[in-house]
Amino acid sequence: MKYPPEGLLYDTAENQDAIAGRRGLELACMEGRTLEARAVRCDGNCNLYVELNGRLAVIPRGEAILDPARQKDVAVLSRVGRPVCFKVLCAPGGSEEEPRLLLSRRAAQEEAMEYFMTKLTPGEVIWCTVTRLESFGAFVDIGRGIPSFIGMENISVSRIRHPADRFCPGQLIPAVVTAIDRTIRRVFLSHKELLGTWEENAAFFTAGDTVEGIVRGIEPYGIFVELAPNLSGLAEPREDLHEGQRVCVYIKSILPDKAKIKLSIIDVLPDCPIKRPIRYFFPGKRVTDWTYTGEISSCTDKSPT
Repeated sequence: MKYPPEGLLYDTAENQDAIAGRRGLELACMEGRTLEARAVRCDGNCNLYVELNGRLAVIPRGEAILDPARQKDVAVLSRVGRPVCFKVLCAPGGSEEEPRLLLSRRAAQEEAMEYFMTKLTPGEVIWCTVTRLESFGAFVDIGRGIPSFIGMENISVSRIRHPADRFCPGQLIPAVVTAIDRTIRRVFLSHKELLGTWEENAAFFTAGDTVEGIVRGIEPYGIFVELAPNLSGLAEPREDLHEGQRVCVYIKSILPDKAKIKLSIIDVLPDCPIKRPIRYFFPGKRVTDWTYTGEISSCTDKSPT
């Protein structure tokens, strides 16, 4: 990743060596390198303080976020306790005990944003970190703390109650770029295209198998059970289940011509706090065409379907 999400650089040996002493910071300033340090405090004026090997340095509010005029103070406050990226714009004079530094997170973000606006294209797969979950979708960091968003409808084909059913904060996930608005400098993302088609997911299951599933929908005519993030089957109606519950199901039949799976619920399983690993389907760095089942839809300047 040319511009990884914020926090992934922090523990690298190169970064730790650079923030450990004045010489490393001077070299980073000369070379224009981006570093990361942990934010430990934000004062009443929204100036952000980072720890550099036991010493404090300040990132002024105007240099702490990409667009100080439009972004809210919470964009600065929420960085406390987390690694933040920055460029050393100036490292003049001073003493080893009290070095005079000018740090800018905004400069590091501007460099990344320029790359995203000029180099990214629809269909490209990028890696991002989940930063916040809301009922309507997941906010993610696409690089250097630059935010984007994946709406509920674009997380998976199999319906979920909340993004927390699929993600957790801090999780590193791939996403496909669906559009880029260079006027407002925003990258639009989707996730479901990387979870495979009906056929790709169904290939991992066989009629006659008994497997684990998650209840995702309860209707008068049956229970929808998720077998994989982009694959669900229908079981007979039951009154003792709720959405999100783990169940053991018997696969009665798989009908590729109708893209349907018929299930029978064998037993209810205890809750498990550990999410099942997600299986992804993207052999290269791009998604050119994707369809869950049926007519192919191109991944162009709008979200693929």
